[in-house]
Amino acid sequence: MTQLAVSNVAVEFGATTLFQDVTFTVAAGERWGVIGRNGSGKTTLFKLLTGQLRPSRGQVARQPGLVVTLLEQHRDFGDARTVWDAVAGGLAEVRALERSLAEQAAALEHDHAEATLARYGRDLERFERLGGYDYHARVDQVLEGLGFDAEASKGRGLEKLSGGERGRVGLARQLVLPGDVLLLDEPTNHLDLETTRWLERYLQGVAQTVVLVSHDRAFLAGVVDHVLHVEAGTMVPYAGRYEQFVAQRAERRLTQQRQFDKQARVVAAEEDYIRRNIAGVNTKQAKGRRKRLARLPRLSPPPGEEDVMALRLEAGHRGGDQVLVADRVTLAVPQHPAPGSGSAPPEERVLIRDFTCRLTRGEVVGFVGPNGAGKSTLLKAIVGERATLRAGSLRTGDSIVVAHYRQDLAQVPMGKTLYDVIQDLRPTWERRLVQGHLGRFGFSGDEVKRTADTLSGGERARVALAMMMLQRANLLILDEPTNHLDVESIEALEDALEGYDGSVILVSHDRELLRSQSTQVWALHDGRVHVFEQPFAEWEAIGGEEALHAAGAAAAQARTAAERAEREAEERRRRQEAE
Repeated sequence: MTQLAVSNVAVEFGATTLFQDVTFTVAAGERWGVIGRNGSGKTTLFKLLTGQLRPSRGQVARQPGLVVTLLEQHRDFGDARTVWDAVAGGLAEVRALERSLAEQAAALEHDHAEATLARYGRDLERFERLGGYDYHARVDQVLEGLGFDAEASKGRGLEKLSGGERGRVGLARQLVLPGDVLLLDEPTNHLDLETTRWLERYLQGVAQTVVLVSHDRAFLAGVVDHVLHVEAGTMVPYAGRYEQFVAQRAERRLTQQRQFDKQARVVAAEEDYIRRNIAGVNTKQAKGRRKRLARLPRLSPPPGEEDVMALRLEAGHRGGDQVLVADRVTLAVPQHPAPGSGSAPPEERVLIRDFTCRLTRGEVVGFVGPNGAGKSTLLKAIVGERATLRAGSLRTGDSIVVAHYRQDLAQVPMGKTLYDVIQDLRPTWERRLVQGHLGRFGFSGDEVKRTADTLSGGERARVALAMMMLQRANLLILDEPTNHLDVESIEALEDALEGYDGSVILVSHDRELLRSQSTQVWALHDGRVHVFEQPFAEWEAIGGEEALHAAGAAAAQARTAAERAEREAEERRRRQEAE
């Protein structure tokens, strides 16, 4: 059954056409992945599907009574005070009915009127239809899956959440809402590997139709059965899983290129005939051909890669074989004192204990672990922000030059123009060289005069990579480099890392990038960094994080058993002494 039908749709803003000639249908139960470059119109498409925006041309038809839920970028949790209430906040109707039924049940103890009993029966049926009997379990399930303690969430205040945690609360709120179609805009942005896998399994099992925008290729491969590709000012639908889309897209582009080349040869031959005969004895035929050529619909070449960032990563010099040495490193961060504790100095929270490793030249480390566990803290310590180093030693080789891509993109100066940012790194470059370098990353013409505070997240990420390319470091530290990049830019980063001959420490939740690049894995779990000297794909094959969790649980049980045995032995000793 068709739930959404988009027919010959175009969206224009003034003289600018964002996209046109868009036609596709979404049937009940399908799972669509929408991919395309940043700024190409993916978010605008969602506004069309929800009815927030009307197309400039064409039509968007929705099945009567269709309920569409959209994960908003700016999340408003209304009057909710706790995490649990914020997640359940979209279930206002069923929660109000639950309270009403409780009041009615209490009233029935002394009011047995037929009308009262009839109302109670009707409301019970409606409560069941709305999923009232299982919504508590559903909220708890989603909270647990997204990394929250469901019971603790009933008392945990929203004001204590980080930005990433608020993002996960917003996602949880949408997932528990009753609806026919889920529209998810970059749902994995605030998730670590474990929660991303949970969301993947969750979406595989829901009965709702799913339309999601994502740049996570492994996530797309695990969830979608249709792809809508936004490119060249239009949107092309593909049936099949993500891997099939990649093959179909390549075949489609090859066919387009062949058709374009064939027409170009025909046009060139016709133009040559017209030039040679327009003033000769065959002028009539030449003029006729010129008219036909003018009426010929011209084919376009397949979308090119000229506007994808041209990233190339090179090490300025080879560097030594010993890149990084960590010896029994312990890292801690200050923990703010509880309200009302006076002027007592803040306690410290230990993030990483007793970390020891030797990183050699050419290795690519995939550094994984839960959000907030301390991965970024360790990366900062490696580049010299040593305030958090509480024990042990951490040093890079004497000839090692480090380039740090920060997750918050703070390395991009906010007050300077893009031109000045690059000019400061290459003061001897002429204007054309500075502009040419920025052009490789999609900034041309007057765009080089923009300041970083006017850029989107994806644009700032490209500036950060443009800066990193000029550092020519032999150790790259990349903290979530794909967060703001579209699929094409991630592929460009992947190609650049493939040709890079230095060492890399890569923190990422992009499994496809980790699979293609890592030669070893650092897994942070329960304050310990476990070094696995095999690629990420092999780490996944043996259970990865799930195996660590199981081992951690077994170790915790063993510690508990040992502590209990010790207490029992102490108790027996005391009884013997008392006797």
